[in-house]
Amino acid sequence: MFKKTMLAMVVSGVFLTGCNDDDTHEVVKTVEVVKEVEVPREASEEVTTVKNVILMIGDGMGPQQVGLLEEYARRAPNSTYNESGNETALTKLGQAGQLGLSLNAPFGANGSLVVDSACSATQLATGIAAGSEMIGLDSEGNVVKTILEKAKAQGKATGLVSDTRITHATPASFAAHQPHRSLEAEIAEELISSGSVDLMLSGGARVFLPSDIQTDEEDRQLMADLGAPESVYKKSKRSDDRNLLLEAKNEYGYNLAFDRDQLSSTASDEGTKILGLFANSGMADGIAYSECKKDDSCTQPSLREMTLKALDILSKDPDGFFLMIEGGQIDWAGHLNDAGWMLHELLKFDEAVAAVYEWVKDRNDTLVVVTADHETGSFGFSYSRNDLPEAQILDGDGMNGREYKPNFNFGALSKLDMLYAQTGTFYDMMDIVSADWDFTNTTGEQWANAINTHSEFKVTAEEAEFIGEREVNEYLVHDHSYLSAEEFPKVNDFKEFYVYGDEIHGDLIGRALAKEQNIVWGTGTHTAAPVPVYVFGPEAITKQFSTMQHHVDIANKMMAALIQE
Repeated sequence: MFKKTMLAMVVSGVFLTGCNDDDTHEVVKTVEVVKEVEVPREASEEVTTVKNVILMIGDGMGPQQVGLLEEYARRAPNSTYNESGNETALTKLGQAGQLGLSLNAPFGANGSLVVDSACSATQLATGIAAGSEMIGLDSEGNVVKTILEKAKAQGKATGLVSDTRITHATPASFAAHQPHRSLEAEIAEELISSGSVDLMLSGGARVFLPSDIQTDEEDRQLMADLGAPESVYKKSKRSDDRNLLLEAKNEYGYNLAFDRDQLSSTASDEGTKILGLFANSGMADGIAYSECKKDDSCTQPSLREMTLKALDILSKDPDGFFLMIEGGQIDWAGHLNDAGWMLHELLKFDEAVAAVYEWVKDRNDTLVVVTADHETGSFGFSYSRNDLPEAQILDGDGMNGREYKPNFNFGALSKLDMLYAQTGTFYDMMDIVSADWDFTNTTGEQWANAINTHSEFKVTAEEAEFIGEREVNEYLVHDHSYLSAEEFPKVNDFKEFYVYGDEIHGDLIGRALAKEQNIVWGTGTHTAAPVPVYVFGPEAITKQFSTMQHHVDIANKMMAALIQE
């Protein structure tokens, strides 16, 4: 029981003279009223700081992508959510917490209109304006301490989880400082030597391996002795002979893991350091994961399993932790304009969100923020003049004898199931056409056969003919580092926004399927759409996120809650 003192303001008017030159005075009396009021301790002591912060980033997950996930979960006839109330983990988190929106472009008067993942993640990590394609630097190129590094300086445990590469733009921006995102070999060195990150789980072994890993039998045997499957060390992207995996183990005290079983068996004691690299480059795509999950044959850990392991280990630290989890291949599917693949990536990410929500739902010491770095692809369902609906007779008393016949095709819900039923990504389709990606002189029949092998939406050879067309033009190639005048796939509209070389054939597959899917794409890159923000934790903190904000604001709000100066 608490005593609550209430002050009653008693106001009386003393009217003195006149009307127009009224000198009315108010006499204010303060009366103290002592009243016994029962106030719950939780309500009386507002929680404004937390022990832990979990930031989840759905790379490329704009509101349009969230719409795809929610429509599938709620209304697909054969939705995988049918037995769980047709409710996504994102919805549960939003209902239990707060929702907001965030702008994400390079910040400030000297910024730009559209962001890349490196700049966006740097702004989320530092709360300061960053330049395009920079890692952990401000817009002037200065090193800036990230929320992860500040958490580590206060004795907290730290972790990075991604289903792309650990040196990819998003995870790298929280623990490295480089002038360009393409410097992944240097980023790898910094990640293991800085002492900032206790746990790293992802793909990307290729920049940790010596340059001669394909031919040097001694190097290959060392990797086999460490328990790495050959797929992890199949090639290197380094120009020197350093084996950063051995350095991580022998010099910096990391336990190494290379597959699902090894990760599962790694001790979860306080202070355990883990470097888990489960693929040479990016980890398994969402379609492949959905397939192997059916019979429990996955050899790589899922995003959910990596998340649970991270929570298990990092939560052992009595000082708390900072953890960033990225569902990074939502973005990759968006760049390729591949809606079927994108749906599976959203489902994979939502599994990880579910794991976090179950862990945190009964706690009051943890802030969870789920957002995106940007939207990718300008994706959306759209109505069209293709395959117009047949007239129907409806029984409603307002029809007045008229047939019901909409002017346009607004899209059947069954198309959601057809998207889920896609059995390979557009990359897999391209591999069928040419295993070595030589697409010169390919035919519509080849492209149609490849598409129809993996997609429930079918195309004819004539409809697929344009996918193989090529032209000489200047585009930015996929490693983001140089321009090259080559023969690239021919794009007839908005071609300046399709920049990734031969990967553009995948975007053209998306064009060929678009009319049957009721889907449109506006770009092969990013858009400036505000992205959703889901927040769970103490209400005094989370209510600050229920607004239109910028990613630098999100970073500063997280740091204010976690970092005690």
